[in-house]
Amino acid sequence: MPILVNLDVMLARRKMRSKELAERIGITEQNVSLLKSGKVKGVRFDTLSRICTVLDCQPGDILEFRPGPEDAAEDGRDTAGDG
Repeated sequence: MPILVNLDVMLARRKMRSKELAERIGITEQNVSLLKSGKVKGVRFDTLSRICTVLDCQPGDILEFRPGPEDAAEDGRDTAGDG
């Protein structure tokens, strides 16, 4: 999937454990773990907003788009990056 979740990086930068984040944003520790691993299909804007508030960051600090070759082919670009 071309969307990467860097929540673990932000938690490390803020020296915060998943358990504390879960408590502060009102979701289960298991759901934080699923978010960190990227095993979710989506995240509510409300949840993302609470994460950003607690971690004092922007959504782009947590979510990253990295297109793969299949994404370039879908929009007509070649995968070599020169076309």
